[in-house]
Amino acid sequence: MAARATWKGFLKISLVNIPIKVFPATESSGSISFNQLHGECQTRIQQKRWCPHCNREVPNSEIVKGYEFEKGRYVIMSDEDFDHVRPESTRVIDLVQFADAVAIDPMYVDRTYYLAPDGGMAADAFAVMRDGMNGKVGVGKLALYGREYLVAVRPHGKGIVMHTLHHAAEIRSIDAVEELDAVPAKVKPEEIKLARQVIETFEQPLDLASYKDEYRDGLQKIIDAKIAGQEIVTAASPEAPPKVVNLMDALKKSLDAVSTQKKKPAKVAAAVAEKPAGQKRKRA
Repeated sequence: MAARATWKGFLKISLVNIPIKVFPATESSGSISFNQLHGECQTRIQQKRWCPHCNREVPNSEIVKGYEFEKGRYVIMSDEDFDHVRPESTRVIDLVQFADAVAIDPMYVDRTYYLAPDGGMAADAFAVMRDGMNGKVGVGKLALYGREYLVAVRPHGKGIVMHTLHHAAEIRSIDAVEELDAVPAKVKPEEIKLARQVIETFEQPLDLASYKDEYRDGLQKIIDAKIAGQEIVTAASPEAPPKVVNLMDALKKSLDAVSTQKKKPAKVAAAVAEKPAGQKRKRA
């Protein structure tokens, strides 16, 4: 099924304005959602807004937004207060800076969208700017639905990808993790060498499409079985990994385990090749 655009607007680079359509690059339907039910009658639970001070349910008309500036003390914000700073939705992705594509730290990426030209007249300009951005990323702002977003735009395949970004103030400093203070600044060269050897044994071309959400697939199988009235077969519990206290021992055992796994297929292939012609393999 063809993707549907969530909104239309313009990609603005200096004096160039390109009509574009925006498509979500991810889909929430990939996850399984559940409702909270009353176990006794399987009726959906209602979430009610309750005031413990007045001991009653509060209608939406009586709810206001408050900012807690001290413990238990709030300043009340009205709709007019928000209107003073709410930007007007322009639906314009206004790029004001370009940098190398690797300049964007993945920690800053929030959501991802596809951009496509809106109409045949925009296709040529879209293609020119896409190819012109090769190896680069454009950074700018987008005012939409009464909010201002920090965005990054880069070429991707036939189209252009837009990332909404977190602001720097939203990224928590790694210095706030006090447990990292105990991590040694220097380690033994022989340990690093062995660690790199272990890592190299796992190196291969990356294909994220080969990784499946086994938890989701398992849940879906259980749901389908329950709908069909089938019995749920519990899988065997995985064996606990052996406890290895010494780091060097753990690294050496990791290398030995990988070497053993790689040798097994080779031995099987050699044994098959050595069988006399016409000899049939025994059935398992």
